[in-house]
Amino acid sequence: MNDYNKPKVIAVVGPTASGKTALSVEIAKRFDGEVISADSMQIYKGMDIATAKPTAEEMQGIKHHLVDFFPAQSLFSVAAYVDLAHKAISEVLLKDKLPVIAGGTGLYVDNLLSGTSFTEGETDFALRAELQARLDNNGLDSLLDELKSIDTQSFEKLSVERNPKRIIRALEIFKTTGITMTEQNKLSKPSDAPYESVRIGLDFKERSKLYDRINMRVDLMLEAGLLNEAESFFKTDASNTAVQAIGYKELEPYFKSGAPLEECIDSLKQATRRYAKRQLTWFRRDKTTNWFFVDEYKSSDELIKAVTDFLITKGFDLK
Repeated sequence: MNDYNKPKVIAVVGPTASGKTALSVEIAKRFDGEVISADSMQIYKGMDIATAKPTAEEMQGIKHHLVDFFPAQSLFSVAAYVDLAHKAISEVLLKDKLPVIAGGTGLYVDNLLSGTSFTEGETDFALRAELQARLDNNGLDSLLDELKSIDTQSFEKLSVERNPKRIIRALEIFKTTGITMTEQNKLSKPSDAPYESVRIGLDFKERSKLYDRINMRVDLMLEAGLLNEAESFFKTDASNTAVQAIGYKELEPYFKSGAPLEECIDSLKQATRRYAKRQLTWFRRDKTTNWFFVDEYKSSDELIKAVTDFLITKGFDLK
């Protein structure tokens, strides 16, 4: 299919605290669009402050899809996200509006825009429990060492991402099917992407400026009530995935063992900075991304104008 016959979508990607939410809203306002979140933690109900879920004020009346809809006690998969996101895109297109994908979960964005088809298959819960026990007892590197011996390509990706759930899943796939995750991904990739997509990436020329924004965001989260939210969260029966949310696990020692709060806050800031670095590593693999460096612009208005002008050159029409 020729790209010109495909539905157009815009994806705004980049590290945490780079300004994706604000930019995606401005794009939606100028090009008559709606935002579809690509954030693996903002899907969960109740996890508001820690995940920097956009407030009604930040949304500015723009409809947001796939935010705050899934119970934190349940497991959620990439396959489920892709299915729901395709449906959301179709809903937006039926209104003759522009879908704007926005989020920092590269796995979601890549699989959505490539049109990956998933075959969920059966889950071997006993095997998963065994792998989880190995993780708890021996650490993540023990699982990564085994993955390296059977699937070097998945190892190279997941050793950077260091997502325990994904690493366990890669081992589970091989042990139950005899096929590596790399091979499965090749089989699931279509020959043709479903959309004419343009990716806008946000980054900083000076990494220290991004880190300053991250540190400031954490301070603002604490002012907004992050401690109370985290304390309430630990009283729930949340899924393993939700528990991994940055903003909760770093504060857990404060509630569970009386660790000094300042140490936990420093740990939270450090974990967020490391996460931002992993996000950038992921997104930079896609050579089609059009990068805009936030600190090269004197104001947010200048950045928005630059992105708007660029999108016009790509055939998007102002409304």
